[in-house]
Amino acid sequence: MGGKRVGILGLGSIGSEVAKRLEAFGCIISYNSRNKKPSVPFPYYSNVIDLASNSDALIVCCELNKETFHIVSKDVMAALGTNGIVINVGRGALVDEKELVRCLVQGEIGGAGLDVFENEPNVPKELLELDNVVLSPHKAVITSESFAAIHELILANLDAFFSDKPLFSLVKND
Repeated sequence: MGGKRVGILGLGSIGSEVAKRLEAFGCIISYNSRNKKPSVPFPYYSNVIDLASNSDALIVCCELNKETFHIVSKDVMAALGTNGIVINVGRGALVDEKELVRCLVQGEIGGAGLDVFENEPNVPKELLELDNVVLSPHKAVITSESFAAIHELILANLDAFFSDKPLFSLVKND
């Protein structure tokens, strides 16, 4: 992986953790996020197509909303190119799955790593038959460490709530 150009789409908490791990492997990291982050040393691309055209692999970590639905479109995949890899660890609908399947089958991108799908639990049968695709269930959070962290967060939020203090993890209802 050393020396590979990896674009991260969504440099929030998960994207930042992904970047930390990739940096240890000597990857050249760049990113796209809602805003440029002044404290981040990686190159920022305000346009996802530009990010893809300057990446060997595109890791999708952003949240799903109206603006990010199918953000990895036919044009983004074309910019990634025939050797490019799409890795989606965010939400299935961030990637235009029909276009992804078409691009993979026709060799327009090099491969994909997916643990989320647009119409879960239904996985397109074409993805199951391709040698250049890795599929896994979206359950990395199911570890004793993550359950302990969630437990601590719940207790901290309850304590903050009943003490009239700001919550540690606020859920916004858009």
